[in-house]
Amino acid sequence: MLNPIIKNRNYIFAYGSIWFTIFLIQTFIVNFFYGVDSVISLVDSGVFNLLFALIGLNLWYVIRFNLKETPNIFDLLFNHLIVAVLAIAGWITISYFTLIYIFPDADSYRIFLNESLPWRVITGIFYYLLFVMYYYVMLYYEDLQEKLKVEAELKNLVNEAELTALRSQINPHFLFNSLNSISSLTITNPDKAQDMVIKLSDFLRYTLSHDKNEEASLEEEFSNLHRYLDIEKIRFGHRLNFSTNIPADCKDFMIPNMILQPLIENAIKHGVYNSTEEVLVELVCKQEDQNIIIEISNEYDPDSVKKKGNGIGLKNIRKRLQIIYKRRDLLEISAEKLVFRATLKIPIS
Repeated sequence: MLNPIIKNRNYIFAYGSIWFTIFLIQTFIVNFFYGVDSVISLVDSGVFNLLFALIGLNLWYVIRFNLKETPNIFDLLFNHLIVAVLAIAGWITISYFTLIYIFPDADSYRIFLNESLPWRVITGIFYYLLFVMYYYVMLYYEDLQEKLKVEAELKNLVNEAELTALRSQINPHFLFNSLNSISSLTITNPDKAQDMVIKLSDFLRYTLSHDKNEEASLEEEFSNLHRYLDIEKIRFGHRLNFSTNIPADCKDFMIPNMILQPLIENAIKHGVYNSTEEVLVELVCKQEDQNIIIEISNEYDPDSVKKKGNGIGLKNIRKRLQIIYKRRDLLEISAEKLVFRATLKIPIS
């Protein structure tokens, strides 16, 4: 894992700028307050600070891979003490002999160098503590980001699993009734039975092929609805009359796949199933502001015996919309006089 400082150009620039500032300050102090030659002051400050800047970068790997998982606080402090002693001793030793090698005849500077070792050690301890604090903050931040990432991935997996489960809950009664109708038609009307098998196959193929896709165009959804309705018309005959009012500019909009079929199924269950007369099921699509409004209405007899059901279809739709759009107000159900209406609102974005 890369040092967090060298991951980003801005961090590298900031790191270099900080050390350059320290270099200038130390050069000024050594030259102005201790009377060391300006060239020697520059080299002195450059060697000491450049070397600790390199040591500081490598401290990340020591802390990240050796000290991060130390379970005991006393072991951790002891290990840091050992690392600090080795790092500062190495820093002082290498810098000291490098400068002695560069300025072998500068006796007054050698005296200054020997006398300055105590405050250089204190400076090294200060630098070490700063690096340790910074790196532990970065480790905490990385761990936090990793936990948030894992939580987000788990949440996405849960949401995806929920959506998959919700999409897969096709009413088994529809399949049973369709197969029974096909069975009857094989005797009375084989050609119609063959046509119904093809439509049922296309409907199921569409359902399965879109199982992993989050969205489908309205045109695709409408085509699948017609397959579903063609199958249901064979069951209900003249009692089911379906009408649509879909402007051409609506068809390209994307909506959650298989979101309309349960609404049509609900309209048939509560409108057509208990009726002996023709019942109109109507689908209207329009755009309002930044939403696509889809209204599915059906005529119904409020005095007729309702077909029992647990409302899984409508609950699934509400749950899917809530998961996808993070909103609870996208499906409205109303009953006005003799018309039952479901209004679906899909944000265009």
